[in-house]
Amino acid sequence: MAHPSAPAAQVAALADLLRSPRRIALVTHFNPDGDAVGSTTGLAAVLSAEGHDVQVILPNPAPRNLHWMPGYGEAIDHISAPKACAEMIASADLLFCLDFNRQDRVEGLEAAVRAHPLKVLIDHHRDPDDFARVAFSDVKASSTCQMVHDVVDALGMGKSINADAANSLYTGIMTDSGSFRFPSTTPHTLRVAADLLERGAKPESIHAAIMDDNSLERMRLIGFALSERLEMMPGNEATVIALSKEDHERFHYSPGDTEGLVNYGLGIRGVRLSVLLAERNGLVKLSLRSKGKLPVNEFLAAHFEGGGHANAAGGKSTLPLAVTVAKLKMELPLFLAKHPA
Repeated sequence: MAHPSAPAAQVAALADLLRSPRRIALVTHFNPDGDAVGSTTGLAAVLSAEGHDVQVILPNPAPRNLHWMPGYGEAIDHISAPKACAEMIASADLLFCLDFNRQDRVEGLEAAVRAHPLKVLIDHHRDPDDFARVAFSDVKASSTCQMVHDVVDALGMGKSINADAANSLYTGIMTDSGSFRFPSTTPHTLRVAADLLERGAKPESIHAAIMDDNSLERMRLIGFALSERLEMMPGNEATVIALSKEDHERFHYSPGDTEGLVNYGLGIRGVRLSVLLAERNGLVKLSLRSKGKLPVNEFLAAHFEGGGHANAAGGKSTLPLAVTVAKLKMELPLFLAKHPA
């Protein structure tokens, strides 16, 4: 199989680092999603099978619908065990940084990550900072999990992708590709997915665990958001959902409850941009999704301290929710006019 995310020079450099057993830590971004948890636990399973001593370290716990993932139970998070996380990163011979392009994306782990002298980056986000000794960066990849598969296979470690690793890596590919419907889904993406199936991934079980494990409160929050908070912008090309702190409290919000909510707007005929604003912990988080050549990452970078992919990006605002919504509504028409359908 070809390895588009694994250039030969980087593969050789990483192979040299892994030539003898190492103590390895693997970290990912704050608020870890399927690709974050999948890439860390999947790579950890491979490296463990190859004889390395590995530990997955998360900045904070993942949403409950990811807790089933192989290896998640052995991961530690900075919220629960900050001292242990810092000590494990400091004592690691090698630190893998997965699914983030800037060191501030790990929140409370940032100081420990910055201080580590030997980092390996595997990531598919745009414009990564230059902080790793060995860096694999491919913005065309559907997911970091797809890249991990490429890197592992290029290293000659494909035999160590056991059923646990396959299920983890398939999860990240499925979630970050929107169940294989986003433009980042390529023939190579499907070949990687097929290889993971052959190695033990169970698509039906994975989809059920991710998509069909909803609490009653989450379902009610989604219904409320769509019936009471979804607005159509003038021109009928964009939708906005703004959820206040009180809205979250009313439906007993748990992390992950609004995952995927931003995509609902794109299901409306004629809509090519969907926005979700969520007021939590003194910040307003923005999630944008788009269709076609509508670079929402550029919009968020210009106005809301954000970034990501062209059709899926996130940002934040320290302004009150109402002020943030007003700013968004002022800037969006200009952005849409600049990028006509």
